[in-house]
Amino acid sequence: MGFIAFLKTQFIVHLLIGFVFVVSGLIINFIQLCTLVLWPINKQFYRRVNCRLAYSLWSQLVMLLEWWSGTECTLFSDEATVNTFGKEHVIIILNHNFEIDFLCGWTMTERFGVLGSSKVLAKKELLYVPLIGWTWYFLEIVFCKRKWEEDRDTVIEGLKRLSDYPEYMWFLLYCEGTRFTETKHRISMEVAESKGLPKLKYHLLPRTKGFTTAVQCLRGTVSAVYDVTLNFRGNKNPSLLGILYGKKYEADMCVRRFPLEDIPQDEKEAANWLHKLYQEKDALQEMYNQEGIFPGQQFKPPRRPWTLLNFLFWATVLLSPLFTFGFGVFASGSPLLILAFLGLVGAASFGVRRLIGVTEIEKGSSYGNQEFKKKE
Repeated sequence: MGFIAFLKTQFIVHLLIGFVFVVSGLIINFIQLCTLVLWPINKQFYRRVNCRLAYSLWSQLVMLLEWWSGTECTLFSDEATVNTFGKEHVIIILNHNFEIDFLCGWTMTERFGVLGSSKVLAKKELLYVPLIGWTWYFLEIVFCKRKWEEDRDTVIEGLKRLSDYPEYMWFLLYCEGTRFTETKHRISMEVAESKGLPKLKYHLLPRTKGFTTAVQCLRGTVSAVYDVTLNFRGNKNPSLLGILYGKKYEADMCVRRFPLEDIPQDEKEAANWLHKLYQEKDALQEMYNQEGIFPGQQFKPPRRPWTLLNFLFWATVLLSPLFTFGFGVFASGSPLLILAFLGLVGAASFGVRRLIGVTEIEKGSSYGNQEFKKKE
């Protein structure tokens, strides 16, 4: 094991990375709070500023994937589709099977210049998660309780508010509603059978309300839907903790572009279109499992230096005073100060671990198990 590889496995290094991310995130959140005064004066300027502030935070996670772990991301698509990336507003449909699927998506948005302006339909619980939810709030992310009767008006209002967004945005939808697990898949297929819908092998039954509403509300703004099917070579199941330890993965992403005018305007027909799309996604996963490759040309968009430079900037700004302060504490010889400092370090470690835990499959929501509970 080389020295760099050894460093990547050390807890103290992970703690310093977490410190930089958390403290820079709190600083960014405070600046975002201050930018609220811009909204009534110049809404579009407020949005552009917050896109760049969000980029400064999220790109640190992208840096971990690209530069720290060296994970490779390969696109399988066609040249005409790739040439549209970063040049239009789009809706992204991504399978939700892995802990870091969002991070692979962020890597692509960064390489095509839309990381700061990327959007998602997110569960409302995330709004209260420091850094993640707080940053999303200032980005006008649409939050929902995942109870359509309560969410309908909120989601429609939030989507319509984005109709004049000044930066090209990729709006991510996890149409399955929750991350794939065997239990949720079994329940989902029971629901599919009861509704007379084709069963899926590698996906949960898509929930159509969010998709059809997004398509309806964003017509005239969004140009296309990108269907993205993600897999990892070697049947790997990567985690954010693995990325932090410097583990390298190889992600393959099959991307298909569907012009929005090709998607039916009628809600029922649009829902049927989505169900058909997921049958096609299932076939793509089957092909990948058998052949180890997706159809289409292969593209490897080059990683950009900005994520690394951004992290080095924050590390320089924040770690220098931390080291100076820590040295002063231990040099003082005061047991009280030393214990307080170690307590702070312990609290920081706990906080970083909790943030990582948000992405872990085993700590995912119970959403999708409701039908099972009713049957029990």
